[in-house]
Amino acid sequence: MTIGYVTIGAHDVDAALPFFDQVFGAFGYERGDPDSGWVFYGPKGGAPCVGVCKPHDGQPARAGNGIMIAFKADTQDQVRAAHTAALAAGGTDEGAPGFRPPEGTSFYGAYFRDAVGNKYCVYAA
Repeated sequence: MTIGYVTIGAHDVDAALPFFDQVFGAFGYERGDPDSGWVFYGPKGGAPCVGVCKPHDGQPARAGNGIMIAFKADTQDQVRAAHTAALAAGGTDEGAPGFRPPEGTSFYGAYFRDAVGNKYCVYAA
């Protein structure tokens, strides 16, 4: 089984797009055309895998405590670029790029939150 796609709730999808354009652009994802309040991102020429939308139940978007979405990057440079892009686009730092654990050499990750409070990891392993 594989993950088909992930959705991220946003209060205002249009206002959220600059953040996601920068973060996902840092590792080669492109934004598709909006469709019925949804916007999907995915690798160039590949299937969309991340959707940004208002919650279907009409309730405000909110972050779940302990929930995090992790995106696998190809390189450590992409991890650093995504983290930098997230902070430049108004995100908050949850862990600067580096090895986890610090003495490790196989998992290089960075952590941040978007305006709603959703937590993300971008990593290269």
